[in-house]
Amino acid sequence: MTPDLNRKTITRNAYRITSKRGLTCLRIRVPGGHLKARYLRVVQEIAERFGSGDVHITIRQGFEIPGIPFEKMAEVNQALAALVEPLETNIGVSLEKMDQGYPAAGTRNVSACIGNRVCPFANYDTTALAQRVERAVFPNHHHVKIALTGCPNDCIKAHLQDFGIIGQADVQIDSSRCIGCEACEKACRLRVTQAIAMKDGVAVRDETRCIGCGECVLACPTGAWTRNPEKFYRLVILGRTGKKNPRLAAPFVEWTTESAILQILRNTYTFIDAHIDRSLPKEHLGYIVDRVGFAEFKRVVLEGVDLGSKAQVAETVQWAGYTYPQRPGCGTASP
Repeated sequence: MTPDLNRKTITRNAYRITSKRGLTCLRIRVPGGHLKARYLRVVQEIAERFGSGDVHITIRQGFEIPGIPFEKMAEVNQALAALVEPLETNIGVSLEKMDQGYPAAGTRNVSACIGNRVCPFANYDTTALAQRVERAVFPNHHHVKIALTGCPNDCIKAHLQDFGIIGQADVQIDSSRCIGCEACEKACRLRVTQAIAMKDGVAVRDETRCIGCGECVLACPTGAWTRNPEKFYRLVILGRTGKKNPRLAAPFVEWTTESAILQILRNTYTFIDAHIDRSLPKEHLGYIVDRVGFAEFKRVVLEGVDLGSKAQVAETVQWAGYTYPQRPGCGTASP
């Protein structure tokens, strides 16, 4: 017999309401998209023992296990403890009862590209930072999407998220090692922003054009270009998909630090708590900012934040997207 169900309780426990009557679908978090291979056995066991035997790999780098009867949720949560427990022991997320599944699902799985553990283009360890972001924001019921990418190539599609954290390399040149081969100038001219020019046979960087991709470092045959070991980031904000008004995230802060980004994320939840429309089942962050105004969002999220000496903050933000025309007299309630 299907038990009495509370939709909000189910979804907050990381289960979906599905198209199959009597069946639900479990969402499994994989912060940063990185999972020890041994945990795949737990995913397999839950799928085969309680679900349909299938596993869906989501666009957010988590797993979904469909075909689970609602009455099996308690048993599934006990089996899931082997995956929930590492959130606390390995990442430092504060959890109370690990045998009751995930305590929240509103803030989606923090996703990340493979980062500099593997990719030569990446400017930082995306997995490690994604796990620190997870520790800062989870568990939370507010609907927020965060993605991390190692460089401006943006393989993770950070520009479609509420927050995209993009690695920036503060590149430096040792002019005594530059042989004037123009390899860096060519790489930047063909693939990036034309931030490098040759002057008196030596490469020179235009800081106003440089986006910190690090292509010059990879192209240089003599090692004249190097990355500053100090890490910097560009934060792009409030991109989204959806039916109503899809758009790309826009730059908010550039050349800032990890600690600044983590505090901005924490402050965002303060902003949401103060301004969310509680008459709606949920309201996405971007629509809250559209309604309240960018100036108020900026004021709240930057309060008490040390952005660092190199940081540049956008005065205003213009998002690239499109909006369907509204009928006269219709309300502006957002999803």
